Amino acid sequence: MSQPSTINPRIIEALYCEALVLSDEVRAAFDLSCRSAGADALESEDIARVAFSCEALRTTTRMMHALAWLLNHRAYFKGELTEFQLLRHGRLNSDYPEADAERLRFIDPETRSLIGASERFYARLVRIDRGWRQRDPRRPSAIAKLRERLGITAAN
Repeated sequence: MSQPSTINPRIIEALYCEALVLSDEVRAAFDLSCRSAGADALESEDIARVAFSCEALRTTTRMMHALAWLLNHRAYFKGELTEFQLLRHGRLNSDYPEADAERLRFIDPETRSLIGASERFYARLVRIDRGWRQRDPRRPSAIAKLRERLGITAAN
């Protein structure tokens, strides 16, 4: 798979919408799983409760990092952040830990599926982030090329 040299507002908006939907599904799954299992069932299985809590925290944190990255890029495209600020503060952690296979056996299949979906989504963002950071900074972006062709300066 080739890495993109640039990203644009449409890509960011589409990913942002996808992240919001996935985050809501993750939140609902962990919230409903806690309720449907019942407090007595969870208390009787300390290991299962701890496994569930760990994976819930890990998955929701992963999605919050993804949303923060996307919000930074949205702000950049709206002119609220400079490229320098985005490069400095908008990096994704590329070695974010994946779900613990040993703990996953205590979690229902639907929730495991959502955990996997969040991991795949985050991995996509990491690939996009790497590609964007590895572009040649001396090479003008597509927008800069278009502005140049149209005779629009940065001051306009």
